[in-house]
Amino acid sequence: MSQQEDDLRALAKIMDFLRAVSILFVVINIYWYCYEAVRLWGVNIGVVDRILMNFHRTAGLFGCIIYTKLFAVLLLGLSCLGTSGVKEEKITWTKIWTFIGVGFVFFFLNWWILSLTLGIEANTAIYIFTMAVGYICLLMSGLYISRLLKNNLMDDVFNTENESFQQETRLIENEYSVNLPTRFYYKKKWNDGWINVVNPFRASIVLGTPGSGKSYAIVNSFIKQQIEKGFSQYVYDFKFPDLSMIAYNHLINNQDGYKVKPKFYVINFDDPRRSHRCNPIHPDFMEDITDAYESAYTIMLNLNKSLVQKQGDFLWSHRLSCSPPSSGTCEFIRVADTARFPMPSNY
Repeated sequence: MSQQEDDLRALAKIMDFLRAVSILFVVINIYWYCYEAVRLWGVNIGVVDRILMNFHRTAGLFGCIIYTKLFAVLLLGLSCLGTSGVKEEKITWTKIWTFIGVGFVFFFLNWWILSLTLGIEANTAIYIFTMAVGYICLLMSGLYISRLLKNNLMDDVFNTENESFQQETRLIENEYSVNLPTRFYYKKKWNDGWINVVNPFRASIVLGTPGSGKSYAIVNSFIKQQIEKGFSQYVYDFKFPDLSMIAYNHLINNQDGYKVKPKFYVINFDDPRRSHRCNPIHPDFMEDITDAYESAYTIMLNLNKSLVQKQGDFLWSHRLSCSPPSSGTCEFIRVADTARFPMPSNY
């Protein structure tokens, strides 16, 4: 880790050096081609004059005003490509080309300013200003290009492009299927698709945090589509009557899909007034002595909750005695005190 940090520091120093040399070429360009104004301002240096003259004789560096500018831009570009700037999601190619265009015009197409009739010092000041503006614009465009090529952010701050993938766009239906419409982002555009549950008998599970839209997106569609195809349903409505209202209204509007006209029942233990009810110990539901025994056993457990903890003793110390059907009586006898509990005659 330390070696990598040292390498990054060394790279940053090299990039800073290249940028400094680039700025130096800009200063040299101004010093050479605006020498008269520099001499009038008294900032010319004899040693610098001799060095620049030797460069000119050796390499012909100042044979054209464009040479030093090209060297400055070349070094500026190298320094920008090696720079890792702060990520910014608003960088676009439109902004980059705008900076490049403005920088090119101000930096390269300003030679005619030196020929204006405003005076040597005024011409030099305007020339320096245009050079500075052009250089700054080119510097900004180079930094933006470096960030864009390295990070490739654009407007995709949540990495949507990389996370998108092709999904099913065909609608596949059969007599049992449930088809859920979807919308997904792929290849920089939104597409309409389908989740086709072609075999719901293999079981389906919907997972999500409370309020995430499980019922709205999935459960409601299952209820409606299965009713439309003539299936019977058992709906556990935890937030009664949310799902019950949907199932009831959709059933009323789609009864034609059933060969036998269906019925709608509600079982609600929290509010019996809104529930269908039945008597599970009604005589019509008892066919033999076993049914009567189970009913009496359940009644006794509800009357005395402590019997649940000693069910083994209860089985041995209690017995149910029923007279023949003609007598219409049934006795629950406890061996300890032989207490008799006559049951209603119609039981």
